[in-house]
Amino acid sequence: MKGPLFYSKILLFGEYGIIKDSKGLSIPYSFYNGALKLMETPTEKTIKSNESLKRYAAYLATINAGLVVFDVVKLNADIDAGMYFDSSIPQGYGVGSSGALVAALYDEYAQDKITVLENLTREKLLKLKTIFSEMESFFHGKSSGLDPLNSYLSIPILINSKDNIEATGIPSQKSDGKGAVFLIDSGIVGETAPMVHIFMENMKQEGFRNMIKNQFVKHTDACVDDFLKGDIKSLFKNTKQLSKVVLNHFKPMIPQQFHDLWKKGLESNDYYLKLCGSGGGGYILGFAEDFEKAKQALHGHKLEVVYNF
Repeated sequence: MKGPLFYSKILLFGEYGIIKDSKGLSIPYSFYNGALKLMETPTEKTIKSNESLKRYAAYLATINAGLVVFDVVKLNADIDAGMYFDSSIPQGYGVGSSGALVAALYDEYAQDKITVLENLTREKLLKLKTIFSEMESFFHGKSSGLDPLNSYLSIPILINSKDNIEATGIPSQKSDGKGAVFLIDSGIVGETAPMVHIFMENMKQEGFRNMIKNQFVKHTDACVDDFLKGDIKSLFKNTKQLSKVVLNHFKPMIPQQFHDLWKKGLESNDYYLKLCGSGGGGYILGFAEDFEKAKQALHGHKLEVVYNF
């Protein structure tokens, strides 16, 4: 048994904002992936994965049957036979490790599943998102369902609002382009639930809510529009504003040792940083008009290019 590969994802824009109906843009990132497999020689990693699948299977059996029904008998039989999730996707890095697992299990065990090959109407996309949200909430407490959706479909997803999502095309990459979107490894594992809790607590304050609406969502929406239009000049202007807002209002989500680096980018304009996922560790997203310049400025940090302008 060897299931199909499911990719990691990167939410280019929309972290936290999509909870409050901002736009968002999520793209598959094939550098990391995962697949369901059967153990040949058990290792500590595969045994651990198999045990967590056992716990997860018990949870899947409790999901409302009106939403989705799984072949639990087959799932449990495969787990007993030594199934595990073989994944290169780092956990707690904001690139969708649980999303890929959710997508793989839905693909293999859901009955009457919506497939990638059919005409994906907005209704079908929303239904998938709802199913994935239920399935993934086991891991995070509250999930939008976007990570698994992206992983399952392997196409960029444009979020217009909570109830309005569509598959989209993004401008093709320029292989010789000077500019880039890149990942920086913070070297720390991030936990989603505590970060979302901090955000929700902050949302109880009127001042924070106004900042989200008038600054954070405004710049996020503008970044999504600029990126899809390929308006690079405007994109960098808005990304800078977004980076500034995050530095001023999302400090707990930025690992301490990156505060100065974040500020330096804003002052020098060599690069702009933003959260990748919920923050607190994992990856940080970087945007640079001249990647070589950014590389020198971020010397000593591990960078991975995601997209070339």
